[in-house]
Amino acid sequence: MFCIYIAHNNVEEARLKPILIANRKGGCGKTTAAITIASALADGGWKVGLADADPQKSASRWLKRRPKGVARITPLDWTSPKSLGDAPKGLQYVVIDAPGSIYDEDAQQLVAEAKAVIAPVLPSFFDEDATKRFMKDLQEIKRIRKGKVGLQLLANRLRPRSRSSARLDAFFKKLGQEPVARINDRAAYGDLAEEGLAIFDKPQKLYAPMREQWAPLLRTLT
Repeated sequence: MFCIYIAHNNVEEARLKPILIANRKGGCGKTTAAITIASALADGGWKVGLADADPQKSASRWLKRRPKGVARITPLDWTSPKSLGDAPKGLQYVVIDAPGSIYDEDAQQLVAEAKAVIAPVLPSFFDEDATKRFMKDLQEIKRIRKGKVGLQLLANRLRPRSRSSARLDAFFKKLGQEPVARINDRAAYGDLAEEGLAIFDKPQKLYAPMREQWAPLLRTLT
């Protein structure tokens, strides 16, 4: 168990917590964030489901590649509106990979199932603009407006000391909300995903700094 900062001894007492990974801007790294969070929680000892609500089913394909001997993650197909919220008993977390183009009706349905919403943001003008509009629309949803759903930003695929990362920092400041975590752009995420793995499945020291970047986000979820 490598994710020691979220591990616990009495896993049976935890209540089901759906976590929605969403942003209206496609290509912001939602699926990578979803599989990383799901594998981190599973490594921490929780019973985790990964719900694929995206018609592209990238998360589902990742799960099919997952080898034996790693922490188990239960696959859930939420691509149909009728299947939203379906989960077997015993799960403690459900990480939801939202569609790339999520609009008002879709957001309402998915947020209705969530205890937390994580919005990945890339350091680009288009991502920042789309995220600003997405966050504004989410604030109109009653459960979020009343504080029943935590809403967090995730700074994703950063290149330290780059101009784009500095611009993203300015965007967060203007928005009035800092990201819960900052994740650097590393090829390892894609390389491991091809094998059905994530950085929390790997004990090597090489991946330790990458895992540590996710720690602030994981602490908010547990």
